Amino acid sequence: MRASEPLRTRTPCAGRCSTTYGDLVCRGCKRFADEVVSWNRFDDAAKHAVWQRLLMLRDQVVAGRLEVIDRALLEAQLKQHRIPFLSEDSDASRAYLLLRRGARHMLTLEPYGLRALVPFDALTPLALRDLVDADYQRLSEAHFERYFVVPDLVERR
Repeated sequence: MRASEPLRTRTPCAGRCSTTYGDLVCRGCKRFADEVVSWNRFDDAAKHAVWQRLLMLRDQVVAGRLEVIDRALLEAQLKQHRIPFLSEDSDASRAYLLLRRGARHMLTLEPYGLRALVPFDALTPLALRDLVDADYQRLSEAHFERYFVVPDLVERR
């Protein structure tokens, strides 16, 4: 997605905001607290930058835990279950969208065109989704700490 293209949605909000309870990284959408608060004041370029970071981190987590074995089947399942996706979405993004919406109804991943990688192949789809979400949260927090937290100043002698 280029900055000039329309944004996916008005906001990445997942409806489970934890920043109001003091989290610096939202447990729902994984945005930083200041991004949640300032979202409506961001221009399209700033929103695009946030979206790109969220997608990059999420895809990194998903791609390390499962693979798409049948892209056409995955796309058919997304359409059948009325899960919106964009033509430019990565395989990992599409897999995440399906897991997020349907993991509790899945017995296995293969009928959806997906396969868990070793050592995650013993997990149920629901457990895999929860692991992906937890790891995505940890990666988002690490990104925040690495690039946005100002370290405490150390007294120099």
